[in-house]
Amino acid sequence: MTPIPAGARPGALRWLSPAGFFTLRWLEWGPVTGAPVVCVHGLTRSGRDFDALARALAAAGRRVFCPDLPGRGASDWLPDPALYQPLIYSQALAHLLVRMDGPVDWVGTSLGGICGMGIAATPGNAIRRMVLNDIGAIIPAAALARIRDYINQPAQAFPDIAALEAHLRKVHAPFGPLTDAEWRHLAETSARKDPSGALQLHYDPAITHAFSVGDVADIDLSLFWAAIAIPVLILRGATSDVLPAEVAAEMARKPNARLLEIADAGHAPALMAADQISAIRDFLTAP
Repeated sequence: MTPIPAGARPGALRWLSPAGFFTLRWLEWGPVTGAPVVCVHGLTRSGRDFDALARALAAAGRRVFCPDLPGRGASDWLPDPALYQPLIYSQALAHLLVRMDGPVDWVGTSLGGICGMGIAATPGNAIRRMVLNDIGAIIPAAALARIRDYINQPAQAFPDIAALEAHLRKVHAPFGPLTDAEWRHLAETSARKDPSGALQLHYDPAITHAFSVGDVADIDLSLFWAAIAIPVLILRGATSDVLPAEVAAEMARKPNARLLEIADAGHAPALMAADQISAIRDFLTAP
């Protein structure tokens, strides 16, 4: 893992899973008295993807938590691949929400948005406002098959950070037109050393288990979406296959939802650009 960035504080808690207790870790930004925001990353990513957003929200007085989901980044790996699923991730995140003991805002990219929808649809939840980054009520089978094909490749060792960065630039090109510094940040925060000293991606290869069992079909989260009554900002990459335009438009018909399309991005906008950050900050600071 890369050093803790200036302005961030490490945090950790033990959470109970069906296989026992494990450690969830995060970086926390901003004043401890600030209204909390939880930022949850996508399938193969980590909380470090939100460094730029967290820094901006912290400057606006918010207390920002950027956890690494189980099996990613600095959080514990799980012993049973079948545990790598949204319900279990939400159990881990619920421990964090309980610790806050009050209203929170949620920013969820892809898988992080799935977890957010599930929690926000649960009676008595603490989510006040939510940003869904390129994830919606229906996830098409074709998009899931594409994701399955790239994450089920054999684990790859990289000789150096430049090679790992080149890999990320290829598989995550839909993140949008990032700067060289932003791509290097993603590479450096995506690396871990294996026993031989070679670089590997930071996550447990077993997180792909859900994509290797059974046929891929559409995922229908419409019941969760129907139960959500809080204000929601839906971000959609203009060329996204995970959140089709028609699904996003239908979701935006709800009076509590607003849709913002991000040009030059697919699945999923990186949330590093100034205009993306300002849109989220403005939405979350609204009364």
